[in-house]
Amino acid sequence: LAPFCGSGTLPIEAALIGRNMAPGLKRSFAAEQWPRLSSKMWQRVREEAEAAIDWERPLEIMGTDIDGAILKAARQNAQRAGVFAAIHFQQMPVNEVRTSRQYGVMITNPPYGERLRDRPAVAKLYKELAATIKPLDSWSFYILTAFPEFERTFGRIADRKRKLYNGDLLCYYYQYYGPRPPR
Repeated sequence: LAPFCGSGTLPIEAALIGRNMAPGLKRSFAAEQWPRLSSKMWQRVREEAEAAIDWERPLEIMGTDIDGAILKAARQNAQRAGVFAAIHFQQMPVNEVRTSRQYGVMITNPPYGERLRDRPAVAKLYKELAATIKPLDSWSFYILTAFPEFERTFGRIADRKRKLYNGDLLCYYYQYYGPRPPR
């Protein structure tokens, strides 16, 4: 589940991983022109990567966003990536996101509110996110944000917190672990 999915990067990456699709499988590389790397070698490697794709694995990936225009772009991006059928995109605000799944994973990169005047709106949004996930007590959550008061606003201390940079912007990756689902 990827609320605030924007142009679809997170659900598309999840689908690529879930299908075991090699990164860059559909693109060309400058190294293909190197004389020491034969075109037969490239063809063989591509065929091996295509044979490794798992089209049968059931995937339940959902991306949501409030912006219908950006979801149109997300659908187009998923189509280009070859994973459109594996992702359900839906237009909705985060406070309307619901699931009946007992176990799951949510990963999101919500708005940061870098400009000071955006902070109250972002704080409200993060409180809505916290209320949305509250009933999902057996889920894991992964949240990337540069919002400095995230944990306080969210109302939970992360199980793990990693410092990252999104370009030159300092961000934190908050990890909240749910229990492992039974096998």
